[in-house]
Amino acid sequence: MNAPSPAPSLARIARGGKSIYGAPLGILMLEARFPRIPGDMGNGETWPFPVLFRVVRGATPERVVLAGARGLLPEFIAAAQDLVDLGAEAITTNCGFLSLFQRELAQAVGVPVATSSLLQVPWVQATLPPGKRVGVVTVSKGSLTPAYLEAAGVPLDTPVVGTEGGREFFRVLISAAKTDLDVGLAEQDILEAGRTLVAAHPEVGAIVLECTNMPPYAAALAEAVGLPVYDIYSMISYFHAGLRPRRFV
Repeated sequence: MNAPSPAPSLARIARGGKSIYGAPLGILMLEARFPRIPGDMGNGETWPFPVLFRVVRGATPERVVLAGARGLLPEFIAAAQDLVDLGAEAITTNCGFLSLFQRELAQAVGVPVATSSLLQVPWVQATLPPGKRVGVVTVSKGSLTPAYLEAAGVPLDTPVVGTEGGREFFRVLISAAKTDLDVGLAEQDILEAGRTLVAAHPEVGAIVLECTNMPPYAAALAEAVGLPVYDIYSMISYFHAGLRPRRFV
């Protein structure tokens, strides 16, 4: 009698090629020392999924926001490539003003790149009823020139209000010397900017927060103005969902 045939092998092959696994999103960070409270893009506890961080040395908030990140593109490209080499399958950044580098970074790293919260403005606009449009709250209106809007596909006539006139938010985020943050005052700065925006532009039907440090205050702003508020958290949650779609079956 012939011996029974062995059961077919159920091979389980683990595929290699990366240094780090389970964190498909890489985040390029500015070099700063202010507090990154929960909700801030640079706080690891903000994200419901693992992420990879990489600080771009020399890319201070002042240099990126106020000086247009001049001369820093090679450093951002090198840092993004390093994240991809480690295992990142997509790249984002923690400053909305880096929309200026969107095309160059995507071309250099060869994976999906979402540099700025501003990239979601066209999508949000598409959700609004006729006669309504998106407004933007930014850390620095004076610095947000048409070049940044154009790079993100944002209409150049989009209403924009900044936090330069506030008491805490702009001062702490842009000044390298300030390392403490009065969270209550920072929230008031965001609320005042949002209220100013909708008061001056009643046609605004939704707000996009440019700054990646603003998500901690998004819920309070939405409640204060009675409008949808989108930020880097909402955009990157959507971005990541494409990298790791939910399994239903």
